[in-house]
Amino acid sequence: MPESGDRKKPTSAIRGGSHLVREVGVKADRKIRAHRHRAPGLWFGLGMMGVVGWSVAVPTLTGALLGVYLDQNFNSEKHSWTLSLIVAGICIGCFNAWNWIHREIRNLDDDDQDQTIHTDDM
Repeated sequence: MPESGDRKKPTSAIRGGSHLVREVGVKADRKIRAHRHRAPGLWFGLGMMGVVGWSVAVPTLTGALLGVYLDQNFNSEKHSWTLSLIVAGICIGCFNAWNWIHREIRNLDDDDQDQTIHTDDM
């Protein structure tokens, strides 16, 4: 039988406990997300530079090889296929690199917005 001196906890303490539970949950989610999405290191950056480099180099070399083939087999005295296709390959490669980098930046921005949304829910 409860004594007359015992009181129930005030509702503000219960709400505070609910807020505490939610805050701990948000912090745990943030730690899990940070563990999954670690900051890229040096090797990651070097790898990205390699990917961007190859995305420019492959179309350029393909254009050069195709241009040499066309110049040797279809002799055009007015026009150099090699030079034209090298320029076209560089343009295509730069567009590919720009598109890839733009997509990566958008993905990073989406992750930042998701994190902001979760922290605003507190």
